[in-house]
Amino acid sequence: MSTIVILGGAAPEGAGHGRDLSLRALRQFKARGSRVVVTDTEEALAAAPEYASLADETHVVDYTDPDSCVTWALEYRRRHAVDAVTGFREYSVVAVAEVAAALGLSGNLPELVRMVRTKDACRRTLGDLGFRQPASALCSTVEDIEDFLALHGGPAVVKPRDAAGSEGVVRIDTPREAADALAVAGRGGDRGLVLVEEFVEGPEFSVEGIFAGGSPYALAVTRKLLAPGTFVEAGHTTPVELPGRSHEEIAHEATRALKALGLTHGVFHVECWLTDRGPVLGEVHVRPGGDWLHAMVEWAHPALELFGSLHDDLLGHPVILPGPPTRGASVRFVVPEPGLVVGIEGWDELTGRPDLIHAELTAAAGDVVGPAASSGDRVGTVCLGAASADAADTAVETLLRDVKVRTAPAGSAKTSKREHDA
Repeated sequence: MSTIVILGGAAPEGAGHGRDLSLRALRQFKARGSRVVVTDTEEALAAAPEYASLADETHVVDYTDPDSCVTWALEYRRRHAVDAVTGFREYSVVAVAEVAAALGLSGNLPELVRMVRTKDACRRTLGDLGFRQPASALCSTVEDIEDFLALHGGPAVVKPRDAAGSEGVVRIDTPREAADALAVAGRGGDRGLVLVEEFVEGPEFSVEGIFAGGSPYALAVTRKLLAPGTFVEAGHTTPVELPGRSHEEIAHEATRALKALGLTHGVFHVECWLTDRGPVLGEVHVRPGGDWLHAMVEWAHPALELFGSLHDDLLGHPVILPGPPTRGASVRFVVPEPGLVVGIEGWDELTGRPDLIHAELTAAAGDVVGPAASSGDRVGTVCLGAASADAADTAVETLLRDVKVRTAPAGSAKTSKREHDA
């Protein structure tokens, strides 16, 4: 019996797609006959007691600390063989690579994982390899950002070097906005560097896939929707088919980049823009995409077990790759106007539908909703599967037309004068 360790593998109720992803992986690993060891922080394991009954063992390990993970793994192996290690969170992928290297197991080289996790290093490497990239620079002061704008023009995007979930990402059009952007993205110019890059015009997509036998395989191309005026993702649809077979060009560019970077293992999520020059690669992730993309990809491929396929590849077993997707799925997020939630309509009528992959609303009357600055500021999810991506799009948009999260200015004595729909 093989033993697989999942670093950062517990997720409590309310953790959304992360909980569903972790449970799917654990169950698919167990169904293939493996022992599964789940590690996470003490708080996460305490908040998710069902993992203790599903997993063969649970251990308290900080998945954000690669050195601690390696120390624990080496000690654990003295008592029990370990055949594979994996993890699905953005902040666990470095620890996964370090543990795999320390134990001599299948995995990506740690230096490559650190490179793709550091946005400027990945931009530079992709550019050196000949892939289209926006102009970019590391900046630590307002003057640095102003110099970038003087050289490349605006608009530009200012972002942290290694954050996730659109946190701290700011668009600027003029030098006058540089100071505020630096404060948001870098928490002040004296605390570190931020990445400044050209704003790329064009619709955004991502490629979801898996490595098998050391080679990347694209499972679907996903269209991304942004909340107006933000970089926060408001929805996704997969698989998309574009005029002129541009979706195939996007998938090919993503897999070509993964090969060129030297990555060989895991589930991947590669972001890009489609421009008049062709695909321009964005961020590269050696973990599943968030926002229910793992469930949407499995829906699109009815015979696919995404994490079961990962399990087989990590253990050196043949992976049966699916053909083209045969169904479609769409997800939308509820992003109301900021303020005090004064009423919610239409939600109860939405739940219980057989075509729902997931529906969740985290806001209630009396809550205060802030501006949409990151994915954590969204207050609801509707994910739906259908016979095609177009049908899923139509169905989820129809459902959300009847869902209204009404807000009014926080602290207002009269809440009825300024109400907004989600």
